[in-house]
Amino acid sequence: MKIEHLKPFDGQHCETTATGTLLLQLGIELSEPMLFGLGEGLGFIYWSMKTMDFPFIGGRIKTDLLTQNIAKNLNLELTIEETSSKQKAWEGVKQLLDSGQAVGLKLDCYHLEYFSDPFHFAGHYAAIYGYDHENAFLVDTRQQGGQVKTSLKSLTLARAEKGPMASKNLYYTLKQTSKKNPLKEVIPTAIRNNAIEYLNPPITNIAYKGILKTSAEIVKWFNASKNIGQEFKLSAMMMEKAGTGGALFRNLYRDFLKESYGLLKLDKLKAGYESFAEIAALWTTVSQLFETVSETKDVKYIEQASGILKTISDKEKRTMELLSTISLSR
Repeated sequence: MKIEHLKPFDGQHCETTATGTLLLQLGIELSEPMLFGLGEGLGFIYWSMKTMDFPFIGGRIKTDLLTQNIAKNLNLELTIEETSSKQKAWEGVKQLLDSGQAVGLKLDCYHLEYFSDPFHFAGHYAAIYGYDHENAFLVDTRQQGGQVKTSLKSLTLARAEKGPMASKNLYYTLKQTSKKNPLKEVIPTAIRNNAIEYLNPPITNIAYKGILKTSAEIVKWFNASKNIGQEFKLSAMMMEKAGTGGALFRNLYRDFLKESYGLLKLDKLKAGYESFAEIAALWTTVSQLFETVSETKDVKYIEQASGILKTISDKEKRTMELLSTISLSR
């Protein structure tokens, strides 16, 4: 059974791809940068625990929040279900599919059979649009193949996996409501919300404070690492290619601001776009320096990356301060 005439969203980031597919079924067609921006998605976290092989550098807000923000800003009805029962989890999804409703799933991508280089990450998303006796048919990111399939057994394992960012077989749907929020009114609200959240991090390893902290932590990481080559190479890959759209999501946010300026013609949006163009280029340089570190094992490249991160922290703080004051009035 497959939902007929389903249009898959062609995206680079997993949650925008999954949610974008559900939106297309509702007749809502927006670009991936616009979805990321309306999801108030820009963030930063430096996360290191003794149980982790090496620190995690992330560039977006917490998992699950992006879709919640998109639904809020577009005035859509978001239904989220969780259950510890694998059977109930599948029956709930199957019932929705049988009624013609595509469903968003939260998964650990380690178990998905179409991943060529599997790794544990329980904050991955895909949309399911069909199944048969053996397989589930999914929409995943462009780099994972778009329309793909995995066995029902592997899907069950992926949905039920435990660990950081995991949920209990989470699945979600979106529906239209009677009121539609005009995009031109929603954009400034989403930008302000994202900027205000970013400027008020609850702990020092988040947002611009986290970037500044990372500038010191990566030197400690380099000195303590037992596998510099693999760790910094994988971290660079995750910043550029693991669904971030490049430059740790800054390319997506840059393009969101550019598209928003095209719609609203606000000077602050233009300034924000130009600033994030510079910021995105700096993030790409950091990831390239991580690559060079992995090849050379030379601390000078980490020291260069550290200096750039200090610059990024200041630039992002100042740019978000500007964007926090944006409104439709000039």
